[in-house]
Amino acid sequence: MTGNVLRIGTRASALALWQARHVEALIRALPGAPAVQLVPIVTSGDLQTQVPLWAVRGRAFFTKELDRALLDSRIDLAVHSLKDLPTELEPGLALAAVLEREDPQDALISGTGAPLTALPRGARVGTSSLRRRAFLARLRPDLQLLELRGNVPTRIERLERGEYDAIVLAAAGLKRLGLEGRICERLSPADFPPAVSQGAIGICARRADEHTRQWLSRLEHQATRLATTAERALLRRIEGGCQVPLGALAQLTRERIEMRAVVCALDGTSSLSAAGECAPEADAAQALGERLAAELIRQGAARLIAAQRAAQQGSGA
Repeated sequence: MTGNVLRIGTRASALALWQARHVEALIRALPGAPAVQLVPIVTSGDLQTQVPLWAVRGRAFFTKELDRALLDSRIDLAVHSLKDLPTELEPGLALAAVLEREDPQDALISGTGAPLTALPRGARVGTSSLRRRAFLARLRPDLQLLELRGNVPTRIERLERGEYDAIVLAAAGLKRLGLEGRICERLSPADFPPAVSQGAIGICARRADEHTRQWLSRLEHQATRLATTAERALLRRIEGGCQVPLGALAQLTRERIEMRAVVCALDGTSSLSAAGECAPEADAAQALGERLAAELIRQGAARLIAAQRAAQQGSGA
Protein backbone atom coordinates (compact mmCIF):
# COMPACT_ATOMS: atom_id res chain seq x y z
CA MET A 1 0.00 0.00 0.00
CA THR A 2 1.37 3.39 -1.03
CA GLY A 3 0.23 6.11 1.35
CA ASN A 4 -3.46 5.37 1.78
CA VAL A 5 -4.00 3.89 -1.70
CA LEU A 6 -4.78 0.26 -2.43
CA ARG A 7 -3.22 -0.69 -5.78
CA ILE A 8 -5.29 -3.20 -7.72
CA GLY A 9 -3.40 -5.34 -10.22
CA THR A 10 -5.28 -6.62 -13.24
CA ARG A 11 -4.82 -7.89 -16.75
CA ALA A 12 -5.64 -5.29 -19.39
CA SER A 13 -8.35 -7.15 -21.33
CA ALA A 14 -11.86 -5.70 -21.39
CA LEU A 15 -13.20 -8.46 -19.14
CA ALA A 16 -10.30 -8.26 -16.67
CA LEU A 17 -10.72 -4.50 -16.44
CA TRP A 18 -14.45 -4.89 -15.84
CA GLN A 19 -13.70 -7.26 -12.99
CA ALA A 20 -11.06 -4.97 -11.49
CA ARG A 21 -13.37 -1.95 -11.73
CA HIS A 22 -16.10 -4.00 -10.07
CA VAL A 23 -13.76 -4.74 -7.17
CA GLU A 24 -12.73 -1.09 -7.11
CA ALA A 25 -16.39 -0.06 -6.81
CA LEU A 26 -17.04 -2.58 -4.05
CA ILE A 27 -14.07 -1.31 -2.04
CA ARG A 28 -15.03 2.33 -2.56
CA ALA A 29 -18.51 1.54 -1.22
CA LEU A 30 -17.14 0.31 2.12
CA PRO A 31 -17.38 2.82 4.98
CA GLY A 32 -14.02 4.52 5.54
CA ALA A 33 -12.43 2.73 2.57
CA PRO A 34 -9.02 3.85 1.31
CA ALA A 35 -8.47 5.25 -2.17
CA VAL A 36 -7.87 2.67 -4.90
CA GLN A 37 -5.79 2.67 -8.07
CA LEU A 38 -5.87 0.24 -11.00
CA VAL A 39 -2.52 -1.08 -12.23
CA PRO A 40 -2.83 -2.94 -15.59
CA ILE A 41 -0.23 -5.71 -16.05
CA VAL A 42 0.44 -7.71 -19.21
CA THR A 43 0.71 -11.47 -18.65
CA SER A 44 2.38 -14.16 -20.73
CA GLY A 45 -1.07 -15.54 -21.56
CA ASP A 46 -1.99 -12.19 -23.11
CA LEU A 47 1.15 -12.20 -25.25
CA GLN A 48 1.03 -15.82 -26.44
CA THR A 49 -2.16 -15.47 -28.41
CA GLN A 50 -0.97 -17.69 -31.25
CA VAL A 51 -0.38 -20.68 -28.96
CA PRO A 52 -3.36 -22.92 -28.07
CA LEU A 53 -4.06 -22.80 -24.34
CA TRP A 54 -3.94 -26.58 -24.12
CA ALA A 55 -0.39 -26.51 -25.54
CA VAL A 56 0.93 -24.28 -22.76
CA ARG A 57 2.33 -26.26 -19.84
CA GLY A 58 0.91 -25.34 -16.45
CA ARG A 59 -1.97 -23.08 -15.46
CA ALA A 60 -0.28 -19.84 -14.34
CA PHE A 61 0.12 -18.15 -17.71
CA PHE A 62 -2.59 -15.59 -16.89
CA THR A 63 -1.48 -15.01 -13.30
CA LYS A 64 2.26 -15.32 -12.70
CA GLU A 65 3.10 -11.71 -13.61
CA LEU A 66 0.41 -10.51 -11.21
CA ASP A 67 1.81 -12.83 -8.55
CA ARG A 68 5.27 -11.36 -9.04
CA ALA A 69 3.92 -7.81 -8.79
CA LEU A 70 2.22 -8.74 -5.52
CA LEU A 71 5.31 -10.38 -4.06
CA ASP A 72 7.43 -7.38 -5.12
CA SER A 73 4.89 -5.02 -3.45
CA ARG A 74 4.19 -3.19 -6.71
CA ILE A 75 0.48 -3.88 -6.16
CA ASP A 76 -1.55 -4.72 -3.05
CA LEU A 77 -4.17 -7.04 -4.51
CA ALA A 78 -4.72 -8.89 -7.77
CA VAL A 79 -8.10 -9.56 -9.34
CA HIS A 80 -8.53 -12.81 -11.27
CA SER A 81 -11.12 -14.90 -12.98
CA LEU A 82 -10.91 -17.63 -10.38
CA LYS A 83 -10.88 -20.33 -13.05
CA ASP A 84 -7.49 -18.94 -14.23
CA LEU A 85 -5.94 -19.11 -10.77
CA PRO A 86 -3.72 -22.14 -10.09
CA THR A 87 -4.91 -24.38 -7.28
CA GLU A 88 -1.50 -23.99 -5.60
CA LEU A 89 -0.72 -20.33 -4.95
CA GLU A 90 2.75 -18.86 -4.79
CA PRO A 91 4.24 -18.98 -1.27
CA GLY A 92 3.38 -15.78 0.56
CA LEU A 93 0.09 -15.23 -1.28
CA ALA A 94 -3.48 -15.91 -0.16
CA LEU A 95 -6.86 -16.05 -1.83
CA ALA A 96 -8.16 -13.20 0.30
CA ALA A 97 -11.71 -12.98 -1.09
CA VAL A 98 -14.06 -14.79 -3.45
CA LEU A 99 -16.92 -12.71 -4.83
CA GLU A 100 -20.44 -13.91 -5.50
CA ARG A 101 -20.52 -16.15 -8.53
CA GLU A 102 -22.11 -15.10 -11.79
CA ASP A 103 -23.75 -17.65 -14.12
CA PRO A 104 -21.24 -20.55 -14.30
CA GLN A 105 -22.53 -22.00 -17.57
CA ASP A 106 -20.89 -21.99 -20.98
CA ALA A 107 -22.68 -20.19 -23.78
CA LEU A 108 -22.89 -20.84 -27.51
CA ILE A 109 -22.89 -17.94 -29.96
CA SER A 110 -23.60 -18.93 -33.55
CA GLY A 111 -23.60 -16.90 -36.72
CA THR A 112 -27.18 -17.89 -37.54
CA GLY A 113 -28.58 -17.95 -34.02
CA ALA A 114 -28.86 -21.75 -34.07
CA PRO A 115 -28.37 -23.77 -30.87
CA LEU A 116 -25.78 -26.53 -30.67
CA THR A 117 -28.12 -29.31 -31.81
CA ALA A 118 -29.19 -27.32 -34.88
CA LEU A 119 -25.73 -26.43 -36.18
CA PRO A 120 -25.18 -27.99 -39.61
CA ARG A 121 -23.11 -31.14 -39.86
CA GLY A 122 -19.41 -30.28 -39.95
CA ALA A 123 -19.94 -26.79 -38.57
CA ARG A 124 -16.78 -24.97 -37.47
CA VAL A 125 -16.81 -24.26 -33.74
CA GLY A 126 -14.08 -22.21 -32.10
CA THR A 127 -12.64 -22.72 -28.62
CA SER A 128 -9.18 -23.06 -27.10
CA SER A 129 -10.38 -25.02 -24.06
CA LEU A 130 -9.63 -28.74 -23.83
CA ARG A 131 -12.72 -29.19 -21.68
CA ARG A 132 -15.00 -27.48 -24.18
CA ARG A 133 -13.49 -29.39 -27.07
CA ALA A 134 -14.02 -32.72 -25.28
CA PHE A 135 -17.65 -32.05 -24.36
CA LEU A 136 -18.42 -30.64 -27.80
CA ALA A 137 -17.00 -33.82 -29.32
CA ARG A 138 -19.14 -35.87 -26.96
CA LEU A 139 -22.35 -34.06 -27.92
CA ARG A 140 -21.59 -33.41 -31.60
CA PRO A 141 -18.78 -35.64 -32.93
CA ASP A 142 -19.35 -34.33 -36.46
CA LEU A 143 -18.24 -30.77 -35.66
CA GLN A 144 -14.93 -29.22 -36.75
CA LEU A 145 -13.30 -27.96 -33.56
CA LEU A 146 -10.94 -25.06 -34.28
CA GLU A 147 -8.58 -23.07 -32.07
CA LEU A 148 -9.78 -19.67 -30.94
CA ARG A 149 -7.71 -17.28 -28.82
CA GLY A 150 -8.03 -13.61 -27.95
CA ASN A 151 -10.24 -11.55 -25.67
CA VAL A 152 -14.02 -11.83 -25.76
CA PRO A 153 -14.69 -8.99 -28.27
CA THR A 154 -11.95 -10.33 -30.57
CA ARG A 155 -13.45 -13.81 -30.53
CA ILE A 156 -16.87 -12.46 -31.43
CA GLU A 157 -15.37 -10.36 -34.23
CA ARG A 158 -13.75 -13.47 -35.70
CA LEU A 159 -17.13 -15.23 -35.64
CA GLU A 160 -18.70 -12.28 -37.42
CA ARG A 161 -15.96 -12.36 -40.07
CA GLY A 162 -17.05 -15.88 -40.90
CA GLU A 163 -14.00 -17.73 -39.56
CA TYR A 164 -16.30 -19.90 -37.45
CA ASP A 165 -19.92 -20.99 -37.55
CA ALA A 166 -20.16 -20.81 -33.75
CA ILE A 167 -17.99 -20.18 -30.70
CA VAL A 168 -18.26 -21.17 -27.04
CA LEU A 169 -17.56 -18.64 -24.28
CA ALA A 170 -18.34 -18.28 -20.59
CA ALA A 171 -21.80 -16.83 -20.01
CA ALA A 172 -20.47 -14.81 -17.07
CA GLY A 173 -17.96 -12.91 -19.19
CA LEU A 174 -20.55 -12.11 -21.84
CA LYS A 175 -22.97 -10.85 -19.22
CA ARG A 176 -20.33 -8.69 -17.53
CA LEU A 177 -19.40 -7.07 -20.84
CA GLY A 178 -23.01 -6.33 -21.75
CA LEU A 179 -23.00 -9.00 -24.47
CA GLU A 180 -25.56 -11.34 -22.94
CA GLY A 181 -27.89 -10.64 -25.85
CA ARG A 182 -25.46 -12.42 -28.19
CA ILE A 183 -25.99 -15.75 -26.42
CA CYS A 184 -27.87 -18.24 -28.58
CA GLU A 185 -27.88 -21.03 -26.01
CA ARG A 186 -26.71 -21.58 -22.46
CA LEU A 187 -25.19 -25.06 -22.34
CA SER A 188 -26.68 -27.13 -19.54
CA PRO A 189 -24.18 -28.19 -16.83
CA ALA A 190 -25.74 -31.65 -16.97
CA ASP A 191 -24.42 -32.16 -20.51
CA PHE A 192 -21.69 -29.53 -20.57
CA PRO A 193 -20.21 -29.09 -17.07
CA PRO A 194 -18.36 -25.79 -16.65
CA ALA A 195 -14.75 -25.19 -15.75
CA VAL A 196 -13.79 -25.28 -12.09
CA SER A 197 -14.68 -21.89 -10.52
CA GLN A 198 -16.13 -20.52 -13.77
CA GLY A 199 -18.08 -17.33 -13.14
CA ALA A 200 -16.32 -16.50 -9.86
CA ILE A 201 -13.87 -13.67 -9.22
CA GLY A 202 -10.97 -14.27 -6.85
CA ILE A 203 -8.81 -11.62 -5.19
CA CYS A 204 -5.28 -12.42 -4.04
CA ALA A 205 -3.16 -10.48 -1.57
CA ARG A 206 0.06 -10.99 0.33
CA ARG A 207 -0.56 -13.39 3.19
CA ALA A 208 1.20 -11.06 5.66
CA ASP A 209 -0.67 -7.92 4.51
CA GLU A 210 -3.32 -7.88 7.21
CA HIS A 211 -4.43 -4.33 6.37
CA THR A 212 -5.39 -5.18 2.78
CA ARG A 213 -6.84 -8.55 3.73
CA GLN A 214 -9.15 -6.95 6.30
CA TRP A 215 -10.69 -4.76 3.61
CA LEU A 216 -11.02 -7.67 1.21
CA SER A 217 -12.63 -9.92 3.80
CA ARG A 218 -15.69 -7.65 3.65
CA LEU A 219 -16.20 -8.62 0.00
CA GLU A 220 -16.26 -12.36 0.69
CA HIS A 221 -19.27 -14.41 -0.49
CA GLN A 222 -19.35 -17.49 1.69
CA ALA A 223 -21.52 -19.72 -0.51
CA THR A 224 -19.27 -19.12 -3.52
CA ARG A 225 -16.15 -19.71 -1.40
CA LEU A 226 -17.51 -23.08 -0.24
CA ALA A 227 -18.53 -24.18 -3.74
CA THR A 228 -15.23 -23.18 -5.33
CA THR A 229 -13.25 -24.69 -2.45
CA ALA A 230 -14.78 -28.06 -3.31
CA GLU A 231 -14.15 -27.60 -7.04
CA ARG A 232 -10.57 -26.43 -6.60
CA ALA A 233 -9.80 -29.30 -4.23
CA LEU A 234 -10.99 -31.72 -6.91
CA LEU A 235 -8.86 -30.03 -9.57
CA ARG A 236 -5.80 -29.88 -7.33
CA ARG A 237 -5.97 -33.63 -6.77
CA ILE A 238 -6.62 -34.59 -10.37
CA GLU A 239 -4.80 -32.17 -12.67
CA GLY A 240 -1.11 -32.81 -11.92
CA GLY A 241 0.00 -29.43 -13.27
CA CYS A 242 -1.58 -29.34 -16.71
CA GLN A 243 -4.93 -28.71 -18.28
CA VAL A 244 -7.44 -31.53 -18.03
CA PRO A 245 -10.75 -32.06 -19.89
CA LEU A 246 -12.63 -31.79 -16.60
CA GLY A 247 -15.91 -30.08 -15.83
CA ALA A 248 -17.29 -29.62 -12.33
CA LEU A 249 -19.95 -27.61 -10.56
CA ALA A 250 -20.65 -27.36 -6.85
CA GLN A 251 -23.70 -25.53 -5.55
CA LEU A 252 -25.08 -24.74 -2.11
CA THR A 253 -28.65 -26.04 -1.99
CA ARG A 254 -30.86 -26.86 0.99
CA GLU A 255 -27.99 -26.22 3.39
CA ARG A 256 -25.82 -28.80 1.61
CA ILE A 257 -23.01 -28.52 -0.92
CA GLU A 258 -23.81 -30.70 -3.93
CA MET A 259 -21.18 -31.32 -6.60
CA ARG A 260 -20.88 -33.26 -9.83
CA ALA A 261 -17.67 -33.67 -11.81
CA VAL A 262 -16.97 -35.22 -15.23
CA VAL A 263 -13.71 -36.09 -16.98
CA CYS A 264 -14.14 -36.59 -20.71
CA ALA A 265 -11.89 -38.12 -23.35
CA LEU A 266 -10.66 -35.54 -25.86
CA ASP A 267 -12.51 -37.27 -28.69
CA GLY A 268 -15.69 -37.37 -26.62
CA THR A 269 -16.06 -41.14 -26.90
CA SER A 270 -15.92 -41.85 -23.17
CA SER A 271 -16.40 -40.01 -19.92
CA LEU A 272 -16.32 -40.61 -16.20
CA SER A 273 -18.46 -38.90 -13.59
CA ALA A 274 -18.74 -38.64 -9.83
CA ALA A 275 -21.15 -36.80 -7.57
CA GLY A 276 -21.57 -36.19 -3.88
CA GLU A 277 -22.63 -33.77 -1.18
CA CYS A 278 -21.47 -32.50 2.17
CA ALA A 279 -22.20 -30.05 4.96
CA PRO A 280 -21.67 -26.34 4.14
CA GLU A 281 -18.32 -26.09 5.89
CA ALA A 282 -14.85 -25.35 4.53
CA ASP A 283 -13.22 -28.59 5.68
CA ALA A 284 -16.15 -30.63 4.39
CA ALA A 285 -16.02 -28.87 1.02
CA GLN A 286 -12.31 -29.60 0.73
CA ALA A 287 -12.90 -33.24 1.60
CA LEU A 288 -15.77 -33.52 -0.90
CA GLY A 289 -13.57 -32.32 -3.74
CA GLU A 290 -10.80 -34.71 -2.80
CA ARG A 291 -13.26 -37.60 -2.44
CA LEU A 292 -14.76 -37.07 -5.90
CA ALA A 293 -11.29 -36.76 -7.41
CA ALA A 294 -10.33 -40.07 -5.83
CA GLU A 295 -13.49 -41.65 -7.25
CA LEU A 296 -12.72 -40.38 -10.76
CA ILE A 297 -9.15 -41.65 -10.50
CA ARG A 298 -10.47 -45.03 -9.32
CA GLN A 299 -12.73 -45.15 -12.39
CA GLY A 300 -9.80 -44.53 -14.73
CA ALA A 301 -9.43 -40.77 -15.04
CA ALA A 302 -5.65 -41.18 -15.01
CA ARG A 303 -5.86 -43.01 -18.33
CA LEU A 304 -7.82 -40.19 -19.96
CA ILE A 305 -5.44 -37.60 -18.55
CA ALA A 306 -2.40 -39.58 -19.73
CA ALA A 307 -3.86 -39.63 -23.26
CA GLN A 308 -4.29 -35.87 -23.15
CA ARG A 309 -0.68 -35.39 -21.99
CA ALA A 310 0.55 -37.64 -24.78
CA ALA A 311 -1.35 -35.46 -27.25
CA GLN A 312 0.32 -32.37 -25.80
CA GLN A 313 3.78 -33.92 -26.09
CA GLY A 314 3.06 -35.03 -29.61
CA SER A 315 2.18 -31.44 -30.53
CA GLY A 316 5.51 -30.21 -29.19
CA ALA A 317 3.98 -28.47 -26.17
